Amino acid sequence: MSEIKKLTSKELQAEVSRLDGELQMRDQLVHQLSAELFRLVKGNNNFLPPAETTSDRDRSAIQSLREQLQSVEQQVSFYQEQIAQKDSENHQLRQSVQELTDRSGMLEQVVQELPEVYRQKFADRLGEVLAQVEMLQRENRQLHAELQSVSYRLAIRNRRSNGLDLPSFGQRGPGASVDMPSLGNA
Repeated sequence: MSEIKKLTSKELQAEVSRLDGELQMRDQLVHQLSAELFRLVKGNNNFLPPAETTSDRDRSAIQSLREQLQSVEQQVSFYQEQIAQKDSENHQLRQSVQELTDRSGMLEQVVQELPEVYRQKFADRLGEVLAQVEMLQRENRQLHAELQSVSYRLAIRNRRSNGLDLPSFGQRGPGASVDMPSLGNA
């Protein structure tokens, strides 16, 4: 059976076809031999002459024919055994071919489905990564806003504690002047 696994599907089919041809030829020969034997021996009662009228020479010829008939019957049974064996091998080879054909079809289907499976897995993983990136960006924006708020509050505190208060620009009418702090006698 290990030899069968090493053969390709085409080689197995060729071997099955060859064995089928041999079996058909042997079946035909066995059928012809059987028909001829039946016609000569079984169906013809006048085939053998009566024992009283046969000479020693005829008896030896009859004995020789019987031996030939027995030899032919042995060959027929031998060929029938071979035919049965070849039928069994043929059946096993057909099963192997069918199994290999099924397996080949299954593998072909898997190969055809692989790109879609990988696309789907990639999309699933990418979806998770994109969700994490979005969450990190949101968190980054929030932390940046908090940092700006804290920086602004620190700047205001530092300005007030150092006495560097900036002038305020209030709502004044047109042409009003802006009060600027004086720098003294600098």
